Amino acid sequence: MQDSQNKITLSQYRGQIVVLNFWATWCAPCVEELPSLVEMQRRMKAKGVTVLAVSVDVDESAYRKFVKDHNVTLLTVRDPDQKSNSLYGTSIFPETYIIDRNGVMRRKLIGAVDWTEPEITDFLSKL
Repeated sequence: MQDSQNKITLSQYRGQIVVLNFWATWCAPCVEELPSLVEMQRRMKAKGVTVLAVSVDVDESAYRKFVKDHNVTLLTVRDPDQKSNSLYGTSIFPETYIIDRNGVMRRKLIGAVDWTEPEITDFLSKL
């Protein structure tokens, strides 16, 4: 996955739990779940959890402004051609894949999630 600022490969994160989140600035449920995603990352980073937020926004300036205005502290990359979500079969946003330390997809979540829910943090803690 690559945009004008970042080039990211999932293999870079082998050994960590990756929460791969597909989102867009125009997607209300995505915007709604973002604060809990940021909070979960803050709490779980020391346990080896990395959130990778892949925006499917075509408008780069809207994406950059959103990330800045909302103080998005997650690792984000913009994929306007939606190449990466076609690899995963993503068609609804937000959609999230939880990938374990060995690179195996363990869970797929469709729609907005409260990432601070104990059920979610417990699941991540046990991977």
